[in-house]
Amino acid sequence: MAKRGGFPGGGMPGSMSNLMKQAQRMQRQMEENKKVLEETEFKAASGGGAVEITVTGDRVVRSLTISKDAVDPDDVEMLQDMIIAAFNEAMKQVDEANASMLGGMSPGLGF
Repeated sequence: MAKRGGFPGGGMPGSMSNLMKQAQRMQRQMEENKKVLEETEFKAASGGGAVEITVTGDRVVRSLTISKDAVDPDDVEMLQDMIIAAFNEAMKQVDEANASMLGGMSPGLGF
């Protein structure tokens, strides 16, 4: 059978160039989304609002508010548990936002 002419690997002319341009666009968009995410604040509370925490998308704690009613010297463990619960909820929000904003980029790469 005769070999057909064309480009090595059967590719189309310019397809590699187009692919590189698309990858660069996606990289810029991911960087922009990452910056927006890092600047976004996420708030969570526990203990019916007795403990409130605010974190940024880059996982920096901006504020922690503890109600006076939550402070019981005889039950420090409950206060610790409320702080941990609020912190973990805030981190969950960051993870979900991260997956939503940045995770949606991979379909364009064919993954």
